[in-house]
Amino acid sequence: MGTFRTRKDIPPWVKIPEDLKDPEVFRVQTLVLKFLFGPHGSRIPHFEKVSQAMFELKTLESSELTEVLVYGSYNHKLRAKWMLQSMAERYRLRQERGMLHLEEAMKTLELGKCLE
Repeated sequence: MGTFRTRKDIPPWVKIPEDLKDPEVFRVQTLVLKFLFGPHGSRIPHFEKVSQAMFELKTLESSELTEVLVYGSYNHKLRAKWMLQSMAERYRLRQERGMLHLEEAMKTLELGKCLE
């Protein structure tokens, strides 16, 4: 995600070097991460503090996905990964539900035109 801040500091809860050795890695749609993390990644520090982990984001050039690397202790990495994946899935479901409502409204409008 080119617009997000780059990693300049390591949070105090991340132990160096053992917590930086084996990050949890997963991919999420870039648009979803922008929604979750806010403009220019402004909410990333809050997510890091709550999860006691550190995130690094790498935009993949060949797709609309961003690779998320989560650093920290084993339990904190897994919890942070689960939290982000759950939030991304919830966002996806809300978007899908919104599209279904939009389709229903469009069908209703089309039926209304036919009745006139």
